[in-house]
Amino acid sequence: MSQQQSQMDSNTEKLPELLPVLPLFDTALFPKMVLPLVVMQGGSVNLVDEAMSKDRIVGLLASKKPSQEAENPEADLHAVGTTALILRMAKTDDNNAQLLVQGLGRFKVLEFVKGKPYLQARVEHIRDKDSKGKETEALVSNVLTLFARIVELTPALPKDMAIMAKSIQEPGILADMIASTINTTSGEKQKILETEDVRKRLKEVTKQANHHLEILELGNKIQSQVKGDMEKSQREYYLRQQLKAIKEELGEKDDTAVEIEEYKLKVKEKNLPPEALKEAERELNRLSRMHPSSAEYTVASTYLDWLTTLPWNESTKDNLDIKKARRVLEEDHFGLDKAKKRVIEFLAVRKLKPESKGPILCFAGPPGTGKTSLGRSIARALGRKFIRISLGGVRDEAEIRGHRRTYVGALPGRIIQGIRGAGANNPVFMLDEIDKVGSDFRGDPSSALLEVLDPEQNYSFSDHYLDVPFDLSKVMFITTANVLHTIPPALRDRMEVLDLLGYMEDEKIKIANKYLIPRQRKAHGLKSKQIVFTNGAVRRIITGYTREAGLRNLEREIATICRGVATKVAEGQVRNAEIKVQNISKYLGAERIYPEVLIRTSTPGVVTGLAWTQAGGEILFVEATAMKGKKGLTLTGQLGDVMKESATAALSFIRTNSSQFNIPEDYFETHDIHIHVPAGAIPKDGPSAGVTMLTALYSLLVNKPVLQNLAMTGEITLRGQVLPVGGVKEKVLAAHSIGIKTIILPKWNEKDLEDIPKKVQKDIKFYFVESMLDVLKYAIEK
Repeated sequence: MSQQQSQMDSNTEKLPELLPVLPLFDTALFPKMVLPLVVMQGGSVNLVDEAMSKDRIVGLLASKKPSQEAENPEADLHAVGTTALILRMAKTDDNNAQLLVQGLGRFKVLEFVKGKPYLQARVEHIRDKDSKGKETEALVSNVLTLFARIVELTPALPKDMAIMAKSIQEPGILADMIASTINTTSGEKQKILETEDVRKRLKEVTKQANHHLEILELGNKIQSQVKGDMEKSQREYYLRQQLKAIKEELGEKDDTAVEIEEYKLKVKEKNLPPEALKEAERELNRLSRMHPSSAEYTVASTYLDWLTTLPWNESTKDNLDIKKARRVLEEDHFGLDKAKKRVIEFLAVRKLKPESKGPILCFAGPPGTGKTSLGRSIARALGRKFIRISLGGVRDEAEIRGHRRTYVGALPGRIIQGIRGAGANNPVFMLDEIDKVGSDFRGDPSSALLEVLDPEQNYSFSDHYLDVPFDLSKVMFITTANVLHTIPPALRDRMEVLDLLGYMEDEKIKIANKYLIPRQRKAHGLKSKQIVFTNGAVRRIITGYTREAGLRNLEREIATICRGVATKVAEGQVRNAEIKVQNISKYLGAERIYPEVLIRTSTPGVVTGLAWTQAGGEILFVEATAMKGKKGLTLTGQLGDVMKESATAALSFIRTNSSQFNIPEDYFETHDIHIHVPAGAIPKDGPSAGVTMLTALYSLLVNKPVLQNLAMTGEITLRGQVLPVGGVKEKVLAAHSIGIKTIILPKWNEKDLEDIPKKVQKDIKFYFVESMLDVLKYAIEK
């Protein structure tokens, strides 16, 4: 046994009650443990010198504050500390002392004693109480297991430290040793130092060891994951390098390098605009630094595919032979003179000035009038590619402008997709059903179309996906719509509207004979001799089975007859069939439309009006009747607010002028008036039935019927003036289709006759009126 060890044992047996106190900062010393210290303050150095000259025993107290001064010992220092033996002491050049101390036991400060240039305290030494038992053994076993795992996971701790811990017999010393070894705060160590009961001390050490072990295990798990990822990436890198070296040795090229070279060649051949070229080169540089298995590689290569397949400079040559273009248009469509004339004008301007910008045409009209098929004919006449996209129900702005590349699965919008599909930068591009575009939280597609449909802006159209300008000025955009009022004004202003009116009866007969019947005959496998339609039969189908502005229902009825004939031919019942007026009902059943105008308007109080719908013009009957009552007004037929107000205004006008009309003054006091508009399941609204309602009331009250085959339209005021209305062309054509011979229109609508075919103007007599008195003069029988 060494001399120092003997001195330590003797000092442990006989410790002084008055100890020089040395403050500790951010650390703690436990009994039996060794700790290196550096003493820098003057008073503390004197304390060390005096202790070295005596028994080398000092008291160590942990400070509550991080500062290096203990100005108020009672408040700044903990009350429980460790008596320590100075094993070694060495002085430095700057008069600091370096110590190596070993803990002897715990003490508790009773009072601090003054009189020395350093701290002194009267203390009470604390001995560990004997705490043997099964609980203590279990605590010791548990804490040893935890400590062994901590040593295993801590590289800085020697591996034999766990074996040394098992050799400690005293539970208290074991707890102190483990507490001093594990990485805990000075406050937690001080808590263990102050715990006199060995069992409680073991429990506290177990708690802190558990916490420290959880942190070590979590850190070890993270370290293992990071290491595994790094090893995997390094392994893949080495394997790729080896594969590259093997391919080079065999004279084979890397697939990625080949693909990048192909992209470079495509970019060079495309002769891209400067901005697109800059973006392509940037993506190529990114692509060359990526591995093919990365997700970004696919995004970049897809983007380069779009850039290198778009027709930046590819155009189709326009057919500038105006006679040939006119012949193509005439072959495909009958009528539609206004639209054909506009296309020929475009070709003429194009011939004189090749760099002229494409127009933005809007074909507006009822369904079935040939708007979409006319777009195909225009493309054929111009010798251009034809692209059609339907905008009906589109609500997402990205459908037009595309998605940004940050989105998964991003693609360009329909405009750029259509241009790519055409393979030329000057196709005829049809935007179908532009009046049915919607808007919601995803944006407003109609606003995105403002740039597309503006020749002054679309030379630099920017798709969100491409993010570089694309020139759309060479594209001929054509839009179609059934109505114009649903199109935003700013968008409508960018388009040149061409109205495609409904067809007259004679036009439908010619179209049926020239286009519809041959097409349906071919569709049903019939030869020209096997089915023949007479003109009378076609006329009866038009007047007795269809009532529309377009041709779709007419073609359906012809298809029905063709199916019936095809069935008979297939069964061997007939070889050839001639469709006449007499045998139409065998294929189509009884007539569905009757000439009801003469029947319904033969009695007073019934007047024929004209209405406008999205499908074209319609005939509207207004019926009025009176009964005994108390001056009530009843309106039926599912009328809208505006139409109800027109009826009220009409009644007010008649009551105001009752003396002029020879109506008894007390008539309205004793009668109820009922106005009904048949087809009550169909909602009706608008001011244009005002003159019709007033005429019906007057006819009822004076008991005189209106003239036969007469119809009217117009808005009225309380003073009896007749105001202009819209949709005159569609209304007149609808009236002509059912045999109306006389029409009363507002004076201000006289200019609308310019758009009505000459034949219709010859067949119908028009009266243009400014007041209701004029209407009654022309409408009521003398």
